[in-house]
Amino acid sequence: MTRPKLFVIGDSISMQYGPWLKSYISDRFRYGRKGEYEEWGDLNYESKANGGDSSNVLTVLKEMIDCGFKTDYLLLNCGLHDIKVIPPETKRQIPIDQYQENLRAIIKLTLENDMKVIWVRTTPLDETIHNTLSPDMNRHEADVITYNTAADDVMKEFNIPMIDLNGFTSSLDEKLYCDHVHFYDPVRKLQAAYIAGFLKGMLA
Repeated sequence: MTRPKLFVIGDSISMQYGPWLKSYISDRFRYGRKGEYEEWGDLNYESKANGGDSSNVLTVLKEMIDCGFKTDYLLLNCGLHDIKVIPPETKRQIPIDQYQENLRAIIKLTLENDMKVIWVRTTPLDETIHNTLSPDMNRHEADVITYNTAADDVMKEFNIPMIDLNGFTSSLDEKLYCDHVHFYDPVRKLQAAYIAGFLKGMLA
């Protein structure tokens, strides 16, 4: 039986758990992600691996589809880049209303092209360390919560499956952060196993 295709567009968190996820689901899915040199339909899409904010994801996805991109499942995440704040400004990189509209447009585009979307909720961050290490680009944990809630509402509109990677990661009895927003290898492996379990259960 041909394994379905799973393609990942996500932030650096997905890049870091990706190698383990690929190995954990190799018996059930053919894995690819933004930035890899793999054939997907008629497309050999080469780009930076990070999906960036929701506006960038929408633009990239349109370009990929125009080039013939096809997949069975799209594992999707965007949010950490949307909530960036560049001091002394206080506005987010992507305002929350635009964030929701981008997500709706992404979902409609995938559904129109016979792809099934699976949403991954944005992971937590250590705000104090983050904004000390990155004074020229801030993020706030309150925005992670607010944007996740906004995304939840959109996913419910379209009945999109959601993987609560935020809740799972927050519940771990592990030392989480290797810096301000990224996780130690043991955490990445656990994140990958959690996602793999969800995906395999979906096909059961």
